[in-house]
Amino acid sequence: MPKQKYYVVWKGRKTGIFTSWAECEKQVKGFVGAQYKAFESEHEADAAYLANYDEYKGKASTSGKWKLASIQPLLPSMCVDAACSGSPGKLEYRGVTTESGKEIFRTGPYADGTNNVGEFLAIVHALTWQAKHNMHIPVYSDSENAILWVYNGQCKTKLKRTAKNAVVFALIQSAENWLAENELPEDKIIKWDTDLWGENPADFGRK
Repeated sequence: MPKQKYYVVWKGRKTGIFTSWAECEKQVKGFVGAQYKAFESEHEADAAYLANYDEYKGKASTSGKWKLASIQPLLPSMCVDAACSGSPGKLEYRGVTTESGKEIFRTGPYADGTNNVGEFLAIVHALTWQAKHNMHIPVYSDSENAILWVYNGQCKTKLKRTAKNAVVFALIQSAENWLAENELPEDKIIKWDTDLWGENPADFGRK
């Protein structure tokens, strides 16, 4: 049997939480500016309905799941993520505040990059941003490879250099130089637990 879903309608003929797509569709089909989204659990739907649609727009339906988890990420903190269309492909990355999802920085797109490279650059960008603002809070990433590369101080990508991705490699070199000059606490960068918390708040919502 298909898994039960819950549909939140923030703006439509009727607003609320609906337990079938047919009921949701009646409220939003043909309604100008309709705001709605499907969720996997009633708890997630309840939390989303009480929140603002903009917090979920363009994001995976599980992006707010961490707020309901028995064990939650450390707050305050930052989350980073990357998006890459192809491998190599057009690359961009960003950092947000974990609690609000407010975007702190967003960089790209750059040609001929990879997702792992983007995750690496995003972490280092978050670290350098904190250093400039005299801030010392955890950084969450859902990429084990990128976290390992950062702690090792080297981006061990197999990406081939091309004329198009010269900027990407310049960013990598700059990031590695910064890591060589700065010592990181062991608990500074933490793996985001996607199974427990849903999608990383910095996720681009393109999966």
